[in-house]
Amino acid sequence: MGTPIIIAKKTNDIQQDIILHSEFANRHGLIAGATGTGKTVTLKVMAESFSRIGVPVFLADAKGDVSSIAKAGSDNPKFDARIKSLGIESIPFAASPTIFWDLFGEQGHPIRTTISEIGPLLLAQMLNLNDTQEGVLSALFRIADDQGLLLIDFKDLKAMLSYVSENAADLKAEYGNLSPASIGAIQRNLLALGDQGGEQFFGEPSLNILDFIQTDSNGHGYINVLAADKLMNTPKLYATFLLWMLSELFEQLPEVGDLDKPKLVFFFDEAHLLFDNASPALQQKIEQVVRLIRSKGVGIYFITQNPLDLPESVLGQLGNRVQHALRAFTPKDQKAVKTAADTFRANPEFKVDQAITELAVGEALISCLDEQGTPQIVERGWVMPPYSSFSPLSPQERQAFMAQSIVAGVYENAVDRDSAYEMLQRKVNESTAQQQAQAEAKQQEANAKQQAKEQERLAREQQKAEEKAQRDREKLTQDVIGTFAKSAARTLGGPTGQKLVRGLLGSLFGKR
Repeated sequence: MGTPIIIAKKTNDIQQDIILHSEFANRHGLIAGATGTGKTVTLKVMAESFSRIGVPVFLADAKGDVSSIAKAGSDNPKFDARIKSLGIESIPFAASPTIFWDLFGEQGHPIRTTISEIGPLLLAQMLNLNDTQEGVLSALFRIADDQGLLLIDFKDLKAMLSYVSENAADLKAEYGNLSPASIGAIQRNLLALGDQGGEQFFGEPSLNILDFIQTDSNGHGYINVLAADKLMNTPKLYATFLLWMLSELFEQLPEVGDLDKPKLVFFFDEAHLLFDNASPALQQKIEQVVRLIRSKGVGIYFITQNPLDLPESVLGQLGNRVQHALRAFTPKDQKAVKTAADTFRANPEFKVDQAITELAVGEALISCLDEQGTPQIVERGWVMPPYSSFSPLSPQERQAFMAQSIVAGVYENAVDRDSAYEMLQRKVNESTAQQQAQAEAKQQEANAKQQAKEQERLAREQQKAEEKAQRDREKLTQDVIGTFAKSAARTLGGPTGQKLVRGLLGSLFGKR
């Protein structure tokens, strides 16, 4: 059997408690109501109650005031009057064991995950991509997987986008058309997400989701508080991050069936952000996770102003409901009131739609599952007061909690290991070195050819010079002989020479 959790006292009979049965707490729930009607106090009361029975809790602190759950409350006249009106003599003020988290690492331990772990579907939602761009992003992940390229942080994804862009023609045959326009859109949206602080979310050490499921030495479940005041400025990042956590829990936790109490309760504040502009594929995934994760022992409680913020397919799966006041000033408001009223099992003692508009601050319409898992008749009740303080922690108090945390020092220092960016950088360097070697080889070959041509030219010139020298020598010899002959002829041309010639001629031709 589970543990009954008192979350309210009936308005018309404060002696009667309104109970949430822990064995059905994983049937999910809804806390709804207009701003200022008491949703945050209800959230704190439920979170503290789960913690005290040993159930860890995760919740997002959108305004910074839930941090007070880590500090024990104290008496004050207004509070004393409230508990007296509920017939309670005193409240055992106590703090809950708390771990503070922050995607930006400022107001809590940093939370990181890798690009590969978040996957293309959630990343496409975070980047606000259309169907075509999402297809290109999915192909990019497939290419990275096939080539053994780890996608861990922003620079890995940027490097991968550049690689795919430069090699789109070679990759087209196997992975389809990788449009430059789609790649460019992904790159632009990635830069915008980085400017919003999303770059800090991706990296290592990656969050071990099981760190959320811990109890302290007293057996109380830790309440994991996510600082979301800054994160709310980037609603896509906020919604996608929380959905990623649900997906991780769904993937990692074993099937446990029905337990006496949940293994973890997850409060999703500003729940409408999860469904705003969600693609059909993503909405189908959300509905699947909500439907199936209860078998893993996880309860999800959506917190929103208006029940219309949730799709009917999700709203129909929420068995435990707390509805604070709604205002019916416009036709849309009136529709919301009617929708909220129709989701409850009617109570013959009052009109539900009328009661929703009349509820005071801290008062709510509540319907939980009974011992057989059947929705109870809706009751009007005053939410129990919290055990913790109403004053948010100061920055100094928060830092002190972080220093003493059970995960202190685990996630603070980022790790940048060898991944797609470094691998692709090496490929570029190797390709550049190879191209340089090829260029040097070509240059050496060209130089060798040039040198051979030069040597051939010099040989030809030397041969020509030698031939010319030979001709010059021959000519010189001829000139010397000719000169000698002429000189001899001149000598023979004198009287002696004439006689000699005559004598010779006479000897040759005979005497006259």
